[in-house]
Amino acid sequence: MFLKKKYDKAGPLVAKELEKRGFDAYYVSTKEEAKDKVLSMIPEGSSVAWGGSMTLNETGIKDAIKAGNYTVIDRETAQPFTDEWMAIMRQALTSDFFLMSSNAITEDGQLVNIDGLGNRVAALCFGPKEVIVVSGMNKVVCSLDDAWERARNFASPLNSQRYENLANPCVVTGMCSDCKSQQSICSQFVVTRLVKNKRVKVVLVGEDLGF
Repeated sequence: MFLKKKYDKAGPLVAKELEKRGFDAYYVSTKEEAKDKVLSMIPEGSSVAWGGSMTLNETGIKDAIKAGNYTVIDRETAQPFTDEWMAIMRQALTSDFFLMSSNAITEDGQLVNIDGLGNRVAALCFGPKEVIVVSGMNKVVCSLDDAWERARNFASPLNSQRYENLANPCVVTGMCSDCKSQQSICSQFVVTRLVKNKRVKVVLVGEDLGF
């Protein structure tokens, strides 16, 4: 109850800080509102792709896109790391809309993300016409140092647990070992501190979503 009150008070303020940095930012209180907001931002007929995101699953956004009148570029239709899968990943960089979440967001409006292959942060930086970032308020932290701590030592080990076939130390220990494994999901580190022409939209949600 009190955490929800905190989110509803802090969320609009974080959205204002994102706006100062050029993001098109919104705060919604529930995941149902988040789904409706994202769908309202994507015209029918648009091509839509996404990165790997528990948040998009939990909000029902991916299922709604698949059921709607959109051209879906879905990496889940191919086996990972096959030629077909890589071709879909590259095609996603030319989509009209790319959907993702963020590993962390600072209270002063900066996004922090860590990627293994780099496809998600590549899309965030350049490629798709527009990017929509959907993030639960549980990912909002005070500072950049806190954001890196969250991304590196909380989100990344949890993400590795989703892929138990990875030969990474954090799959075994649950903790970051600063590994140099070729299968590491911590290859690309990106801070997004400014956005041009509101290309990146952020929908903050007053719930705990993803990790």
